[in-house]
Order: sequence, then C-alpha cells, then structure tokens
Amino acid sequence: MRAAVLGQPVSHSRSPAIHNAGYAAAGLRDWTYTAIECGAADLPGFVAGLTADWAGLSLTMPLKEVALTVAAMVDPFAAAIGAANTLVRRAYGWHAYNTDAPGMVRALLEAGVTRTPRLAVLGGGGTARAALAAAASLSADVTLYTRRFAAFEELLPVASALDVDLVWGDWSSVAECTAFPVVISTVPKGAADSLALADWSGRPVVFDAIYEPWPTPLAAAASSAGCAIVSGLDLLLWQAVDQFELFTSAAAPVAAMRAALRSN
Repeated sequence: MRAAVLGQPVSHSRSPAIHNAGYAAAGLRDWTYTAIECGAADLPGFVAGLTADWAGLSLTMPLKEVALTVAAMVDPFAAAIGAANTLVRRAYGWHAYNTDAPGMVRALLEAGVTRTPRLAVLGGGGTARAALAAAASLSADVTLYTRRFAAFEELLPVASALDVDLVWGDWSSVAECTAFPVVISTVPKGAADSLALADWSGRPVVFDAIYEPWPTPLAAAASSAGCAIVSGLDLLLWQAVDQFELFTSAAAPVAAMRAALRSN
C-alpha cells in the first residue's frame, strides 16, 4: 500500500520519516510513504490517476483548500474549517479530513491543557483556522490578533460554523496575549519576535506552530519565564498520528514516530 505527502515545495517535509518509521514499528512491511511535488492546479488530475494501491494522501500548502473539491465526502470538521490536510481512500471514493485541529488539541493535552475559558490566537492564516477548531474542542472563546481587520473578518464564518466566540485584537496590542491561559502563534518566522520582550510571568501555555528555526525568540522567552511550550514539531507529530490511523486502521506507534521526527 502507498501513501505520500503532496505540496509545493515538499522536499523539506519530515512526514516520510515519521510515517515510514510508524509502518516499520507496526509491522506494516508492505506500506511505503513518499513526498511528491504537486501544485493546486495539478491535484485533481493526480488524485484521479491514482491506482487502487494508494491508501491516503497528506496535503500541505497550497493544497488544503482544493482538497475539498476532489473529495467524494468531506468530514464536517474539515468543511467548517474550510481546509483538509488528509485524503483517505474509501469504498465510495476519497474522504477529506483535517487532522491539524485534533493534532493541536492532542499537543495541548500533552502540555496539560484540558479546557480553557479563552485563548489568544496570533495570525489569521490557514493554521489559525485549525486553531479555531482546537478552541472549539476546548470550549474556549478566542481573541484573534491580526495586523489587518480584514483577516479577522475572513475567519468570522469559520468561527460561526464552529460555534466559537471570536473577537478581534489589533496587532499593536498583541503583548496583551500574555494574560491569556493559552497562546497559539500561527504567524510566520520573525513576525512574533517582538513578544520576546513581553511579560510572560503569568506563565500561559504557549504553542508556537513554527519548528524551524527552533526555539523562536517567542518560545525561548516564554520558556525562560516558566511557560509550558508546545512547538510545531508537536503538531506535526500528532497530525501524522491521526493520519497514520486513518490510512492504516491500525494503532499508531507514537513513540517510534516521535523518535523519527526528533532524529530527522
């Protein structure tokens, strides 16, 4: 059986190491997982041409939205988020899922977060959509800090579909996020570096979705103040664990997959 991660660019992906380590540890010797360059315009044709030995696809940028259009069925969570990072072959065709959001939840659970009344999300891009879904699972209200009010407005329908109370925080006041119990940063490298100077003495759980370079100035400062830190590598692991189980219907060997991720 075959699976792969698709995206553009995708050569840097750690997913093959994680999944193949999982297959080996689970004794799935006839399973392979590779990385394939694929743009958004090419995805429908690629999926249509796959043979029956293909069990599933992991999707990274820029494929997470177009993935919804090639699926015969879309998981309600992925539909609400407006993005899918996983396609699984079923008897009726390809089924689209989003494992980023449950991956965030599992990473936060590992850091000790079970429920929280509110959390701060930094940034309004695709990962912020998954953060809103994670907030829904944690029964949390969200303050979304963005530079543009339009980015906040674009996420209002997502929040509504997920039944999440969403309010806007102007980026000029982003340092206020340190007062929240949980902070999820989804912004690109360097965008949150100013928060290295913020007061983290309240010790929130800080989830920085970046994993290269690591630690980020934000993560380093928060860690020095005693905050529990969750990284993009933790998200990468847990979203892959869910994908592994969707593809294979077998329990994921988490320890082996974590070891492969850390050594890659």
